[in-house]
Amino acid sequence: MTAANGDRPLRADARRNRDLVLASAMRLLSDASSGSGGGGGGGSPTLDSIAKDAGVGIGTLYRHFPTREALVEAVYRNELTAVCDAAPALLDELAPVDATRAWMDRYIDFMIAKQGMADALRAVIASGGNPYAHSRDLLGSAIKLLLDAGAADGALRKDVDADDVLVSISGVALVAGEPSMREQAGRLLDLLLDGLRYKP
Repeated sequence: MTAANGDRPLRADARRNRDLVLASAMRLLSDASSGSGGGGGGGSPTLDSIAKDAGVGIGTLYRHFPTREALVEAVYRNELTAVCDAAPALLDELAPVDATRAWMDRYIDFMIAKQGMADALRAVIASGGNPYAHSRDLLGSAIKLLLDAGAADGALRKDVDADDVLVSISGVALVAGEPSMREQAGRLLDLLLDGLRYKP
């Protein structure tokens, strides 16, 4: 883990504080979009409210994230990294087909959370940032790892493009990405997995 504004590794306490801020920001930004709180008035949470929720001083927050846009972009990238890193971890624990299905759930949950941050992410883009840079490549690599493992043990077909699977899961998130539709999203993912198992 490196500092936000340099290449020096963070001390353990600084890393812990950074992780606390990211976790609080993720939750409060997502909650704000559903009107469940965060900013003290139903709107977008302030940096002060995020720091307070994380249990750190506002100066600590600013040392890691000098602007609101820097914090929002870091939250998105942190969540994206967690989703992508889950692929090899799941393969260590589960059979490839089960790991693939479990990863699909994680990706849908990530997409639901990203929708909760939509306004904040649009503000980052308006300020000249690009939180989505390399997202597709990282996600595609994670999916390819899962597909290759499934093809190697014969559980999944070998002629599937990882980008096609990424677009398909994203489509599920688009049409059934509300928390109230999570059960339907799961059924759609089951259908997608059946298509990955089908051997033409």
